[in-house]
Amino acid sequence: NAVCTPDLYLFNAEHKLFYRGQFDDTRPRQGKSHGQDLKEAAALMIAGKNPPTNTKPSVGCSIKWKR
Repeated sequence: NAVCTPDLYLFNAEHKLFYRGQFDDTRPRQGKSHGQDLKEAAALMIAGKNPPTNTKPSVGCSIKWKR
């Protein structure tokens, strides 16, 4: 169900979706990307905590799916 690139999905050991969202909040020409949103989600998952609830949708080029 990805709608744009990059649209990131993080799955846990049971193959269940843990995180879907943006890599970080940087945008083109705003500096170097740091991946903070994905890093925070991964840290929560590794620590056995609940997924983040304040996720932001990915922003990027739309994906055109063939039918």
